[in-house]
Amino acid sequence: MTLYEFNALDLNERMEAVNQMGTFINNYVTADERCNLYALGMFFVEVTYDGGTNSITDIKSFKSGHLLDKYAR
Repeated sequence: MTLYEFNALDLNERMEAVNQMGTFINNYVTADERCNLYALGMFFVEVTYDGGTNSITDIKSFKSGHLLDKYAR
């Protein structure tokens, strides 16, 4: 699956793709949210959860950049 094919999916299909094909790499936790980083083919996917409501708030896909910085600690 390419980054562009992934981005064309709806939220539920993206989450299913991450669950089926993604490799967990790391997580980042703050008081308000939890972010999990996955590798999916040749790109990364960041899944953001709201700790208060225990729900997914965002799914971002990217190949490189500043979004990886918070996982380098």
